[in-house]
Amino acid sequence: MLLLVCITVGVVTHSAEAQMSCNSVFSSLYPCLNFVMRGDVAPPSCCSGLKSLYGAAKSTADRRSVCSCLKGVASNANPAQVARAASLPAKCGVSLPYKITPQLDCSNVKY
Repeated sequence: MLLLVCITVGVVTHSAEAQMSCNSVFSSLYPCLNFVMRGDVAPPSCCSGLKSLYGAAKSTADRRSVCSCLKGVASNANPAQVARAASLPAKCGVSLPYKITPQLDCSNVKY
């Protein structure tokens, strides 16, 4: 279930220079779990975690790593969970350079 946090969330390939791990992504987004899984109200700590994660992903490799983690989880989630996860950036005032979907091509993500 923790993986579904990321949707905002499988087998993930990372670039050799990437600094962001899926564990750090999952840890940052853990407060979002109940929102993504069940549609509960997203607590302020969810948005804080998302903003912190976005701020920590400073390079193209970092952002591609985060994208890969989110794509991996989204590919194992149901459509409602994916939709809730995809809505988080707008709810939290964070502009991601991509939309969270199972079909996301992380190789196109740039800094």
